[in-house]
Amino acid sequence: MDEDDAALLLTLASENTELRQQLAQAQEMLVETAIDAGHLHARIGALQSELAELRANRDAWRAEAVRLRQATPRTA
Repeated sequence: MDEDDAALLLTLASENTELRQQLAQAQEMLVETAIDAGHLHARIGALQSELAELRANRDAWRAEAVRLRQATPRTA
């Protein structure tokens, strides 16, 4: 192996190492993003449940208000 081949091999090995490090960093970021997405998904589910409960409560109060208005005689 002559000097040019050795230099090329060293350059390629160095670039390969750098690319592997970049890949490892990208994979780590991807895992962190997936974890964050999971937390957000769970939070959205909790908020949707809370919203459904609040809407049900609101509707119950509205129905009660209508019932009370209809049951109360109006005075002129």
